[in-house]
Amino acid sequence: MTELHLWLRHETRRTERRTPIVPADAARLTGSGITVTVEESPQRVFPVEEYAAAGCRVAAPDSWASAPPGTVILGLKELPDRPHALTHQHIYFGHAYKGQPGAADLLRRFTAGGGTLLDLEYLVDDDGRRLAAFGFWAGYLGAALAVLQHRGRLTAPLTPTAKEELDETLRPAAGDPDVTALVIGALGRSGRGARVALRTAGVDPTCWDLAETRALDRPALLGHDLLVNAVLATTPVPPFLRERDLDDPARRLRTVCDVTCDVGSPLNVLPVYDRVTDWAESVRRLRKEPELDLIAIDNLPSLLPKESSTDFSAALTPQLLDFWTGGAWGRCRDRFRAALAGGDVEERES
Repeated sequence: MTELHLWLRHETRRTERRTPIVPADAARLTGSGITVTVEESPQRVFPVEEYAAAGCRVAAPDSWASAPPGTVILGLKELPDRPHALTHQHIYFGHAYKGQPGAADLLRRFTAGGGTLLDLEYLVDDDGRRLAAFGFWAGYLGAALAVLQHRGRLTAPLTPTAKEELDETLRPAAGDPDVTALVIGALGRSGRGARVALRTAGVDPTCWDLAETRALDRPALLGHDLLVNAVLATTPVPPFLRERDLDDPARRLRTVCDVTCDVGSPLNVLPVYDRVTDWAESVRRLRKEPELDLIAIDNLPSLLPKESSTDFSAALTPQLLDFWTGGAWGRCRDRFRAALAGGDVEERES
């Protein structure tokens, strides 16, 4: 069996402070005989010295393209635009299989170099359940930011924090108005996180999942103050919010947090905005009268980088220890090959 060499790359997005592998789990990997190289990164929440102490090699930022053949490149968010041809196996969230903006270009890069995308979104068990996910913390932070915005306590730019500090600002204060909140996708990881955050904020949310969205009660949806969408659609479904809903004179809804951020995808269940928000501009006003604010940040868990990284790493590490024989990685490879064979590269060029 080929020896596994993992290369943890620096994240080029300046607001990305998470890591898929924390130093304690890196020690488990090196202790099992896996070679781990870690790029220096000024923003990663864990300093590179902790990885070196765990037995990892240290490399310069963005040097992964020159890694030896057979090295598996590990990251979280988008790759830089160069090199054009991707020759390695890459593990990260590629967002390339549902027609998202830039998806066709990314797949062409893998085709050009003969590399492989092992998309973490498709690292699933035999029943299709995700094996490693940031969902809980995405939902937690999405709901927390929505409540703080609704109560007038959300300040920008956003900065990373710890859960104890966030909870302190989230707890209800004297004079806070009552809030009615709806969580859609309430039974999933993100929905569970949203429910926990809302209850920390003193809010008892309405919880919808598949049963409640088969025949959507749109007036009930618009009758809440706050909406948290935690649904990641895999097949087309009627949208939860439409442009005409935003202009409904009976709309009570004032704050929407789209945890999923599937903007640009034909499967987007909230097709009422065309670009995400970010740490600098965390809220966008979709309507002035009556007001409606949107939060759609696609790396929410990075605001709690230690907590979210530790949980994700604990789930991913056993899969990496089983890299060559684990069926989950085989399913990732099959999904990548299916994307290429199905015309994902060509059909979205227009």
